[in-house]
Amino acid sequence: MLNIGEQISRLRKKNNLSQVELAKKAEVSRTIIGNYERNANTPSIEVLIKLARVFNVSVDYIIGEGELSSLDKDLLKRIENIEKLDDSTKQHLCFLIDNVIQNHKTKQAYL
Repeated sequence: MLNIGEQISRLRKKNNLSQVELAKKAEVSRTIIGNYERNANTPSIEVLIKLARVFNVSVDYIIGEGELSSLDKDLLKRIENIEKLDDSTKQHLCFLIDNVIQNHKTKQAYL
């Protein structure tokens, strides 16, 4: 399981938020955000849901559990949209994605 405090801190910094700003958005005190980030306290499920909404990620993503915990909501939305496409379009899109990934891997091999 991922260190929840580190994940909250990482997401806060990624979103360019101060502890005060995050506290306001999550409707908790700045002190409690600091306690979460230091792992002095663990957020309740209600606070985890608020934090997930602020960061636009799933609760699973914050706590580092679950099959899709490493994916953010934007990526999950894209996957959901791909699932709604007709088979031919999905095949073309997967072909393009596979080629981009292979190209990236090839470039990395030569670095």
